[in-house]
Amino acid sequence: MTVPERLATVDDPAAPAAEISAADRVLQVLAVLACADRALSAVDLMQRTGLPRSSLYRQLARLKRFGFVAESGGSYAPGPLGLQLARGFDDGSHLVQVARPILVQLTEQTRESAGLLVAANGQAVCLDMVESPQSLRCSFVKGSSVPLRVGASAKCVLAYLPAVQRDALLSQHHGRDTAAYNEAAAELAALRERGYITTIGEVDAGVWGCSTPLFGSGRRAVAAITLMAPHQRVLQQEAQLVQATLAAAARISRILAE
Repeated sequence: MTVPERLATVDDPAAPAAEISAADRVLQVLAVLACADRALSAVDLMQRTGLPRSSLYRQLARLKRFGFVAESGGSYAPGPLGLQLARGFDDGSHLVQVARPILVQLTEQTRESAGLLVAANGQAVCLDMVESPQSLRCSFVKGSSVPLRVGASAKCVLAYLPAVQRDALLSQHHGRDTAAYNEAAAELAALRERGYITTIGEVDAGVWGCSTPLFGSGRRAVAAITLMAPHQRVLQQEAQLVQATLAAAARISRILAE
C-alpha cells in the first residue's frame, strides 16, 4: 500500500519501512503478525511491512530466538511466548478484571454476546468476549481485531481517540476533506453527543451491534463495550438492549474511575 493509504507512523504496524526507525522494525513485524488472522509467508510480511527480504529475516531471527515467533513450512505466526504474554495480560489487566463480571451479567440479562474492545495500531482489538447462550449468535473472537472504519465497536473506539489520531485515521480511510470524510466525522461527533452507536450489517451481514465507551479517571475514554446480536432478534427489543448496554458501561466506568 502507498503512504496516503496508511498512516506513516510507528503506531501503524504496516507503515512503510522507510518511515520507521531500525530499532522499531522488529516490533513492526511482531505487530503485523499479531494482527493477522493466519500464518504469513515471508512474501506476505514483506508486502505488509515494506521491509526488504534481508532486513525482514533479521527481525524474524530475533523474534524466533526469543520465542515471540514460530515458523512452520516457511510461514510465520506468533510463538509460544505470545501465549504467555496473553495469559499475563488476562491475569494482570485491571480493565479486563473489572469488566468481565459485568459483561457476564449483561449477557445473562440480554442473552446476547458482549465484548470488551480497545483501540490499538489502527484496529479495534477484542480483549474479552462473553458468548450468548443461544445457538444462533454473533461475536468477535477474543484477540481478533477489525480496522477502525466500520462497525459499532470500531466507530466507538475511534470516536474517542485524541483528535489528531482520529482525524489522521479518517483521512487514511476516506481522504482529507472529502464527502466521505465529512460524513464519517459527523457520525462520530453524533456518537460522542449521544454516547453510543448502533449499526446493522457493517462488518457481518445481519448482525446488529450497540457500542458505548468506558471511561476511567478524569473522564478519559479507555475502551468500549459492544452488545452483538442477529438483527432479527433485536427488532422488538432494541431500546431495551441499548439501555442494558449503557447501564453496564456506566457500572464499569464508575469502578474504573475510583
